[in-house]
Amino acid sequence: MTTNNPPEILILFDSKHGATAELASLISRGVESINGMQARIRTVAPVSTVIEVSQDEIPEQGPLYATLEDLKECAGVIIGSPSYFGNMSASLKYFIDSTTPVWLSGALINKPAAVFTSSSSYHGGQESVLLSMMQPLLHHGMLLVGIPYSETELNTTTTGGTPYGASHITGLNHDLPFSDDEKILAKALGKRVAKVALAQLNAKLI
Repeated sequence: MTTNNPPEILILFDSKHGATAELASLISRGVESINGMQARIRTVAPVSTVIEVSQDEIPEQGPLYATLEDLKECAGVIIGSPSYFGNMSASLKYFIDSTTPVWLSGALINKPAAVFTSSSSYHGGQESVLLSMMQPLLHHGMLLVGIPYSETELNTTTTGGTPYGASHITGLNHDLPFSDDEKILAKALGKRVAKVALAQLNAKLI
């Protein structure tokens, strides 16, 4: 490796009511449970319906907005969005649509990637939004990492958590707390992506 800084997993998300942001935080704890790995948490700017209004370059609070350099510098990517009619948010899609220069450079090829989401109801399109976020990652040549059934909570959860990625059910008022299963599976996803990334980095050093 060409730097003394620890390799980072980019956790990139959009969050409207805070649940997806909290899920990102849980995933980051899983990433950083792997010795030598670090999480870099970033969000995306909201899409304005008024074209004359531009977004401030730095958000007033919370994580920084993601840049293309964040993608290039990471050892892996985990992206998340609330479910909007079974799809990712417009803001996240807008950012992903801007990553053509990264795609042309091949900077993400063979790096591990994963996805996560939240929805207000049990049938709020979680699996379809997870699948929708996988598609651009495949186009970037990334290696998708899910949650295996060796994580026994997948068999017992009555809340969120899927083999496609971590998830949380917020309730109609967006006030349901995270269940123990959701927390465990979110951390497991971050840990697995970090382990795959670290294995790849170590292989390059041999």
